[in-house]
Amino acid sequence: MRSIWNGAISFGLVSIPIKLVNATESHSVSFRQIHTEDGGRIRYRKVCELEDREVTQAEIGKAYEDADGSMIPITDEDLSQLPIPTARTIEIVAFVPKDRIDPLQMGSAYYLAASGAPAAKPYTLLREALKRSNRVAIAKFALRGRERLGMLRVVGDAIAMHGLLWPDEVRAPEGVAPEAGVTVRDQELDLADALMDTLGEIDLDDLHDEYREAVEEVIAAKAAGERPPEAREEAAPGKVLDLMAALESSVRAARESRDGEEAGAAEEAEVRSLPQRKTSSRRAPKETGGKKSTSTAAKKTAAKKAEPKKSTAKSAGSAKKTAARSTAKKTAAKSTGRGGDKTAAKSTARKTASRRRSA
Repeated sequence: MRSIWNGAISFGLVSIPIKLVNATESHSVSFRQIHTEDGGRIRYRKVCELEDREVTQAEIGKAYEDADGSMIPITDEDLSQLPIPTARTIEIVAFVPKDRIDPLQMGSAYYLAASGAPAAKPYTLLREALKRSNRVAIAKFALRGRERLGMLRVVGDAIAMHGLLWPDEVRAPEGVAPEAGVTVRDQELDLADALMDTLGEIDLDDLHDEYREAVEEVIAAKAAGERPPEAREEAAPGKVLDLMAALESSVRAARESRDGEEAGAAEEAEVRSLPQRKTSSRRAPKETGGKKSTSTAAKKTAAKKAEPKKSTAKSAGSAKKTAARSTAKKTAAKSTGRGGDKTAAKSTARKTASRRRSA
């Protein structure tokens, strides 16, 4: 980084040679002025009013315009001989707590770089002293033709300096706050707190200049001969008729937005289950086997239940045979007693028995 000022930090009787470099940079898109009819470049030339001619930079100096319009020339030599100790020195005048500095006073930021090896030791001493005391240094320095106020603080392993406005350069907030008396209810404060909690915090590194990106897109499109992107239509803000209703709507919208972001993040990291596969043909025999075994068991059970009936039928058949034999004997006895033919009785008994067996 190119230094813009060389000098020293005066820390009591300690002098620390340093270089001043810009700590910030602008990324804004710059434009040139052109003649709209033919696109010609518009330039500003430095012209002397008395001679009516353009002059070079070497011919240009400084002057103070008096009340009557006369010019009082001031040279660089006049400024370098100003009777102030801060012409080439950043003079530390006090050390104060950080919260003593009003952010309204803070301006441009610079880094203070140690100039040369001899400056390393006192530079580190001042840095560690600021870090351990948890305070900032208030200093006075001269830059670009005037004396300024500065605040030195530790940033990482470096010392940074913020240009501060003088206290009389900060305006008092008179006439800014509402003059009419307004009463805020506790319910409204509770909703405001809920809205702040819902919006939560944000990492400042995630913020970026969307306007600059949109301008660059327009430039790129026109350079390629394409049509610039159209502006998105923003929803017109509704009229705030009821503060409570507006707060409730804001809290609801903020929660829905946050839930949507969390759901989107969860969907990206969600492990989805695979769809169920169709029943394969390999599983069919198992299911068939299961049914078969069930039917077999049922048949065995039925067979076991049928076994008593079979034995009953056998016993019934045996009883029938016994009864037939006894009946045949009785018939034979009757025929014998009557003097009938024994052979006929036997044949009749056999026929009867055979009929009943077949039955």
